[in-house]
Amino acid sequence: MTGLLGAAAVWPAVLYAALVLVVVTAIIVVSALLGERGRDPERGIPYESGIKPAGPLPKRLSVEFYQVALFFVIFDLEAVFIFAWAVNARRLGWIGYLEMVTFVGLLFAGLVYLWKTGALDWGPAGRRRRLRKGRSQ
Repeated sequence: MTGLLGAAAVWPAVLYAALVLVVVTAIIVVSALLGERGRDPERGIPYESGIKPAGPLPKRLSVEFYQVALFFVIFDLEAVFIFAWAVNARRLGWIGYLEMVTFVGLLFAGLVYLWKTGALDWGPAGRRRRLRKGRSQ
């Protein structure tokens, strides 16, 4: 009887997976049949918001810009996890509290590491400090 109950619980997931595969296959086949075949040289030209580029970019973005974006994503996810914990704090009890303290502690250790290595020094003073440190080693 257990085998029948297990199979009865699994068949909706199997049906869903099969339907997803059928839809994905149909989309790819229809796209291949109806899509354009030719490769126009103008298709390779990048444009943004329908505007063709007037020339080269005025300035390249520095690595610090991408670092800020990455740090924002990491620490923004921290806020999402803390909010989810706060909503369920009473139900999770002390074990949940200790897990959240560990999570925040690890993220704080990561922040201290970033601070100590100079990853958060983005201005000219930080660049000079990194150059001086590089010369002294």
